[in-house]
Amino acid sequence: MTIRAILFDKDGTFVDFDKTWGPAAYRVMDRMAKGDRGKIERLMQVSHFDEVALRFRPTSPLVAGSSADYGPLWAEAIGVPFSAAVTDEMDELFVEEGLAGLTPIGDPAGAIGALKARGLVLGVVTNDSENGARSQTARLGIDHHFDFIVGWDSGHGRKPAPGQIQAFLDAWQMAPHEVAMIGDSLHDMHAARAAGVIAVGVTTGPLVPDAFETHADVVLPSFMEIESWLDARG
Repeated sequence: MTIRAILFDKDGTFVDFDKTWGPAAYRVMDRMAKGDRGKIERLMQVSHFDEVALRFRPTSPLVAGSSADYGPLWAEAIGVPFSAAVTDEMDELFVEEGLAGLTPIGDPAGAIGALKARGLVLGVVTNDSENGARSQTARLGIDHHFDFIVGWDSGHGRKPAPGQIQAFLDAWQMAPHEVAMIGDSLHDMHAARAAGVIAVGVTTGPLVPDAFETHADVVLPSFMEIESWLDARG
């Protein structure tokens, strides 16, 4: 069956999660805590963050979640009531700091440009904010290749729920079997399976899930292998 569209997770898929978000998150914590060392330490604790390595431990809620998921933990850590204002501030700071150290995986411009040249419809489905996704794809010079970009705050829910993918299917009037979802986490695979699309795992994220192949239709070394995979499908 012909694939007409490919949806991408972002972090751990074509953005290097550890190199981009480890240093960025530490700077965001410092800014949210206004330099208060005690608050920074509490933020690192609830975020399962390794200060020496400047990276998240595999158990971190930030690895696959959104600010809506870990925002309440951060609010409690810095001693403020949780509200939309907290997640708004977090998302704004993460956009700024994420751009400062943005590190791609492979060659997104070349690989995604090649997929677009094949006539595929392309999208980004992320648990980052929509603004974060649009800002980073623009910085990488690939935003013009994407026909659909949604984040956790775009009004379609967040992974592992299938709402974001379903919104794409509805907007483009495509059948699930015509669409592949590429991602590095179980959230991505669960969302893909729930929406009925083809689930393609990649092993470039901060944590390769146990028995990843049992949750995906196929597992590739990276998103750079997508063209070869499409060619092999015939």
